[in-house]
Amino acid sequence: MKRTFFIPLFCALTQPLFAQDPTDALRYSWTIQSGTARQQAIGGAMTSLGGDLSAAYVNPAGLAFYKTGDFVLSPGFNLWNNKATYLGRAEKDSRKYLSFGATGLVLGQGEDKDRRGRKNSSAFAFAVNRSGNFGQNILYRGANNQSSYSHKFLEEINGIGDANAVAGNYPFSSSLAFNTYWIDTINGGSNGNYQFQTRAPFSSGLLQENVITSTGGLTEMALAFAGSRNDKLFYGFTLGVPFLQYDRESVFTEADAGTNPNNNFDYASITQNLNTKGTGLNLKMGMIYKPSEFVRLGFAFHSPSFYRLTDRYSASVTTNTEGYKGILTQESSLFTNGTDGQFSYWMFSPYRIMAGASYVLREIEDVRKQKGFLTADIEYVNYKAASYTTDPEGDDSPETKAYLKSLNKAIDQAYKGAINVRAGGELKFTTLMVRLGAAYYGNPYKDIAGENGHRFQLSGGLGYRNKGIFVDLAYVHTMGKDTDFAYRLQNRPFSAAVLKQTGGNVLLTLGFKI
Repeated sequence: MKRTFFIPLFCALTQPLFAQDPTDALRYSWTIQSGTARQQAIGGAMTSLGGDLSAAYVNPAGLAFYKTGDFVLSPGFNLWNNKATYLGRAEKDSRKYLSFGATGLVLGQGEDKDRRGRKNSSAFAFAVNRSGNFGQNILYRGANNQSSYSHKFLEEINGIGDANAVAGNYPFSSSLAFNTYWIDTINGGSNGNYQFQTRAPFSSGLLQENVITSTGGLTEMALAFAGSRNDKLFYGFTLGVPFLQYDRESVFTEADAGTNPNNNFDYASITQNLNTKGTGLNLKMGMIYKPSEFVRLGFAFHSPSFYRLTDRYSASVTTNTEGYKGILTQESSLFTNGTDGQFSYWMFSPYRIMAGASYVLREIEDVRKQKGFLTADIEYVNYKAASYTTDPEGDDSPETKAYLKSLNKAIDQAYKGAINVRAGGELKFTTLMVRLGAAYYGNPYKDIAGENGHRFQLSGGLGYRNKGIFVDLAYVHTMGKDTDFAYRLQNRPFSAAVLKQTGGNVLLTLGFKI
């Protein structure tokens, strides 16, 4: 049909503009434990051990083991590989980037005695840590004869017969596809009762490709306080301020796999850009108890992180319908006065509960004479507890509340609680330490459409301590599995890309006694 381009700004804004989906909530909470090189080398276990700056991010009670002060720097380097299998075809991509672990200052107060002769101590810490990395590249390709990305647009406009509404009310999705003829009207209708179809010849086969580039991470500032009573009970609190930044560009393309030059479709592509920024607040609290000089038992609780986030997003579609309309491109900025779409909201991450135990070899007050330790943590994370709500200073309309309510229901249906386990140990030879560790991060998915994921880590490292200076080096090798969906459909088959992930992280911690 002859297209009517009805796209003034007020029409584009008659519907709420959203960019969230359940995978965003998981991305910001399914993170791997990070900290100093010492902590990383022993699998990330720190719930009961203490005596390390990274305790501020796991169990702040562990800071109470400090009797003096430390200044710590922890630069790092990451390599992340993704092997994606989609519709029977495998592709690889990788990303390298600099990072950092727990960096900051601990000030410990030496032991004093109260009126009853009990030993007490306290410590304060200020630290910054890269608690989550989002940087990765994903590439997958495959031949599909069951569905097209354009079916996602058709489901979005299902029941709408007004071509002008379709052309203008979906500025980041269906309007772009309609105006470039990726989807089109079916002949024989009239405005108000049109039906729509895809021009992609999916039944004869489409070659599909998805390229995703992501950067950013969670950087958390921590203010922590810890104390001890009679060298038996240790307690601590951390006020965490996470800063979140996430940037993603995805380019999905599907092309005619056949050789018919007269089917009026060569290829179509949608490019989507998302930038998310915000700041949060959380509280971590915990305790460690020493029933004997050799044993330490720890417990910690992490409150949900409260975030105020803002999304900025844009999209463009290019379609080549050959002799029908040729090559057409349209960008979302045409609808939004040349600017990106923007939406502010609140998000709550899941809470965490963890317990741990440590056995210290030759536990004595002079840590220079200790011979090593064994330590292990178990952690429960309720991933389905993540939720969104409206920002009272932003869009607080009934439509937005209804959308976020439906999104929270989708999170409840998609995710579940999972168990994470971390363990490691150290042997000390005077000034030199040798460390090994392992960690397993459980599956957060309920498996609605074949989703499955987990991560397993092996780690090791060396440490050197002498005359107030310490240097720790760690290497962490990560192996994991995840899934990615380019699109999901209600009424047609759709496929996931299965991701096999490997990564290497080298972390150096340089510290000085103060």
